[in-house]
Amino acid sequence: MRVRILVADGNEQIRKEMREIFISEGYEPDLVPDGITAIKHLRRYDYDLAVLDIQLPELDGKSVSRQLRKMGDIPFVFLSEKSDEESVLQGYALGAEDYVTKPFSPKELLARLKVILRRNAGHEKQTNRNLVFGPIHIDTISHTVYVDEKNVTLTPKEYELLAFLAKNPNQAFSREMLLNDIWGHDYYGTDRTVDTHIKTLREALRPHQQCISTIRGFGYKFSEPS
Repeated sequence: MRVRILVADGNEQIRKEMREIFISEGYEPDLVPDGITAIKHLRRYDYDLAVLDIQLPELDGKSVSRQLRKMGDIPFVFLSEKSDEESVLQGYALGAEDYVTKPFSPKELLARLKVILRRNAGHEKQTNRNLVFGPIHIDTISHTVYVDEKNVTLTPKEYELLAFLAKNPNQAFSREMLLNDIWGHDYYGTDRTVDTHIKTLREALRPHQQCISTIRGFGYKFSEPS
């Protein structure tokens, strides 16, 4: 099973060592040097685990962890040069699965991460909470949508329509099916209601509006932007 790990650390040597040991284990690591880049990666990709240096440049690890918690249930580990009890307890209070002090052995860190991955193997996948299709990211917890890493504003029905289609990619749905699923069987509107919302939704998703294609004489289908 593919395991993708985000590592955010300002030290280039640490990133290099962790890349080598993760790849040797068959993992897929993404290595970033600062907190802002870490947030961008977390919004764009799905991860099984994140390793965050608390003293990250641009945006510290604590701030990144708070944003991460809004995105779903990705387990994360803090790296820090601070080993005092107060710092460690604060790290765990922020939701960290583990707190590793620097300097550390990459092999020991790997062993700790394996324990966390095994412990979380039976949990619901993060991809059920965050729908990522290339430049389009849908956070199903906060009901926010990002296009090219920029937050776009949708009406509640536009969001429901997008989320429904994205949860069922490459499947064609008739206008009647969408009307019943999104607006309910008791809604007395017409198929034009769906068409109107699809039009405004496509405008919000520009320049990737082609992800919602029209099935002539039937309805609509969502697919990942090319």
